[in-house]
This record gives sequence, C-alpha cells and structure tokens, in this order.
Amino acid sequence: MTQFNLNGIPSPILLQGNERIAYRDPAVIYHDGVFRLYCTLTETEPDGTVYMYTAMCESHNLIQWTSPKKLTPRDRSLNFSSPGNIIRFRDKWVMCLQTYPRPNEEKYGNQTSRIWTMESTDLDCWSAPELLKVKGDDVPVEQMGRMIDPYLIESKEEPGKWYCFYKQNGVSVSCSYDLKKWTFCGNENAGENVCILNIEDQYVMFHSPENGIGIMRSSDLRHWTHDDVLLTFGQREWDWARGRITASFVLDCRQVQGIEKFLMFFHGSGPEDEHVIFDTHACIGLAWSDDLREWSWPK
Repeated sequence: MTQFNLNGIPSPILLQGNERIAYRDPAVIYHDGVFRLYCTLTETEPDGTVYMYTAMCESHNLIQWTSPKKLTPRDRSLNFSSPGNIIRFRDKWVMCLQTYPRPNEEKYGNQTSRIWTMESTDLDCWSAPELLKVKGDDVPVEQMGRMIDPYLIESKEEPGKWYCFYKQNGVSVSCSYDLKKWTFCGNENAGENVCILNIEDQYVMFHSPENGIGIMRSSDLRHWTHDDVLLTFGQREWDWARGRITASFVLDCRQVQGIEKFLMFFHGSGPEDEHVIFDTHACIGLAWSDDLREWSWPK
C-alpha cells in the first residue's frame, strides 16, 4: 500500500509549465490506488501555433507524475480541453469537457465553444467526444450559445437525475436522466470552472471569479448562497501564480488511508495576469483541508 505524506511533497506545484507548455483546468480521480489527473495541455509549436488538448498524468504518491498523455486530437477548430470531472454512469466512466475553438489564432475560444462527454471502461482509453445538447433537442446546435467548463453531479434528493453545470450567463444548469436528453433549468451568479461536492446535508460549490476560488452552498443544487471568502493560498509569495489562481477541483480523499483530507487541485498563472500570459507557464498546484474552510499546502 502506498504511504502518503502530504508534508513530504516538496512543492505546491505538481505540474510545471514553461515557455512552451501550460497546464490548466485539472480534474482528478483516485481509483485502484492511482491518482489520474486530467487537464488542459496547451502547447506552443515551434512556428508559434498553439494547440490545446485534454491530457492525463498518473501518480501513486502525488509527487512523481507520468508524462502527459494526450487524449484528444490536434485540431485548433476543436481544441478539446477543460475536463470538468469523471463520473461513474451505469457500467462506464464518463468525462465531461469542452471544445475551445481558436482556428484563426484567437486568444480565447470562439462562439462555437460547446460541451461534450467521452466514455471509458478503464480511465485510460476514451471514446470519441459526443456533444451535449444541454439546451434540449429542439434548440439547434448553432443557437446554443458559447458554453465552456462543464461539471456533472447526481442529485442526492432524486438519485438517477444528473445535473450539468457550465459557464454561460454566469453558471447555467441543465438536467438529464440518461446524459443524452437534457432540460435547461436556468442559471446562477457564479464564476467559471465550477466543482461541486455533496457533503453531508449540503452541496458545496467551488468556482472561479477574476482571481481566487469562491465558495457557494445549496441544499438542492438550484438555490445557492455565497460564502464571504476568497481562497488565494500562498499567491503573494508565488511568482508562478501571482497573475491568477483559478479552476479548482476538490477531491474528497477523507477515506483514503494516509490522506484523510480534501485535496484541491488548481492552476496558477504568473507572474503576469492571464490577459498577458495565457498559453504558457501555467502550473497545476495542490492544497488540502480537513473541513473545506482552513487550507494548507506544501511549503
């Protein structure tokens, strides 16, 4: 059995970007003793052309990570990226993700950005992405509007009913019983890269405003209150994240022997803001908590 030692992790940086690579938007699952970290891998090629991929790294101890394995095609008109989370649905794993098209060297994904799912039986090999028509089958794809950063969660009040949260007009919400046919449910004031945990008697949402991680709470996934808190961890001392901390993913590892905490994965950009540095240098960072209120990180 792996012996975990969070205090032995030498740096808050798990994956370090550089002048050619950026790691963004982590989504993590712990299964059969392995941490699988899925993320956006942004790669600048020698001619300066930028491509984005959904990629995966693995670790047994949160210290050593495998080299990124690209899971999606090299195609600027798609740029599959920003994996939201991985759920178990029926007899398969399902990952939600986005397209972020930049075919004409746009800085950000254009108006054809949409959200998708991929399926897997082993968490390593994934099916071709399938579009989520979260506005309903009667809304044409071209009229769905720009949408990014999906996240899937099952209702505790009505098991079998799934909600998809995604960035559009704040955070928008749709629901489905089969992940195929969707009903639009409305929207809520929140930032991007939503992550939601079902903890005891409430849902806790982590989201990203302009900088840092905000927290919201709900009893039903539809009505939310905002905590008066903004998590920025060691940002003032971290050149690598001084520009922005964002895109948190919180993994409940309270039942993992040797960890017994919540782990938060996030990405940091720096030293300049993401408006200056977007395609390079971004790093995946780590913090942890016993209660989702007080946080620690490798020093």
